Amino acid sequence: MVTLQPMACGSYTVSFDRTLLMGVLNVTPDSFSDGGLFFDEETAVTHAQHMVRDGADIIDVGGESTRPGSASLSAKEELERVLPVVTRLAHELSVPISIDTYKPAVAKACLKAGAHLVNDISGLSNPEMVTLIAKHDVPVIIMHMQGTPTNMQDHPTYEDVIKEINMFFHERITLARNGGIKKVIIDPGIGFGKTLEHNLLIFKHLDAFATHGCPLLVGPSRKSFIGKITGLPPQERLEGTIAAVTVAVMNGAQIVRVHDVKECKRAIQVADAIRGVQ
Repeated sequence: MVTLQPMACGSYTVSFDRTLLMGVLNVTPDSFSDGGLFFDEETAVTHAQHMVRDGADIIDVGGESTRPGSASLSAKEELERVLPVVTRLAHELSVPISIDTYKPAVAKACLKAGAHLVNDISGLSNPEMVTLIAKHDVPVIIMHMQGTPTNMQDHPTYEDVIKEINMFFHERITLARNGGIKKVIIDPGIGFGKTLEHNLLIFKHLDAFATHGCPLLVGPSRKSFIGKITGLPPQERLEGTIAAVTVAVMNGAQIVRVHDVKECKRAIQVADAIRGVQ
C-alpha cells in the first residue's frame, strides 16, 4: 500500500490517514438529482454549512450540470452562479472549498475568491488550466471522461476500461507535473462515459489506480448505475450510494464525493474501522 503524504490546500492541510468525505453543492437549476434545490445563494450557503456539520471534509461547488446530455454554459453564466457562493463559503466555512469547473476563467475567479482546489472533469484538457493551477499551487482533481457530458453516454466503448483509464491518468499526471502542478488527485469518473458494466469493473479494480501514487477520489452518489441495478430514481438511491461508498473505501478510495453527507459519513466510519483506520 502506498503511503500518501498530507496535501496542502491553501491554508488547510488534508491528511489521508482516514477516508475523506467531499460534499456536493450543486448551484444549478438542472443537476440530475438535486437541480434547483440550492440554486439560491443563501440556500446554497446554508446547505454547505449543514454538510460540514454532518462531517464533510471538503465542499465541492459546481455551477454547471454535467448530467448525461447536458449542454455547456458560458463562463459568465457559470460565474454568476458560483462566485457569490464561493466568496461566502471562503469566509464562513472551516474546510477547504473545491470549485468544480473545467473553465480556466471560472477557476481563476474562484481561486481568487478563496477556493482551495480545482475539480476538473475534463482532466486538464485546457492548457490554460494547467498554467493557472500551477501558478496558484493548489491541488487539482483529474477526472477521466470518455467524450463530453453532451455525448458521453451515447456509445461508451473500451477494449479494457481499467487499462485505458490508467493510460489516461499516466498521460495527464505527466502533463500536470511537467506544467508545474505538484498536487494531483485522480478520479476514474464513475458514470462519465461508462456503461453499467464499466462502472462495476472500476469498483472491483480500484486498487489498480494506486500505482500512480495519487489520492483516489470516487463519486458514486445517486448515479445512474445504481438506478439501473435497483430500478430507483435519484432521490431513492441512498442505500445504493452507501453500498457503493463502502465498496470504494474498502477497495482503496481516499476521498468519496457524495450528496448525502450524514448517512455516508456513518458508513465510512464503519468501513474505516474494519480497515483498521480511525
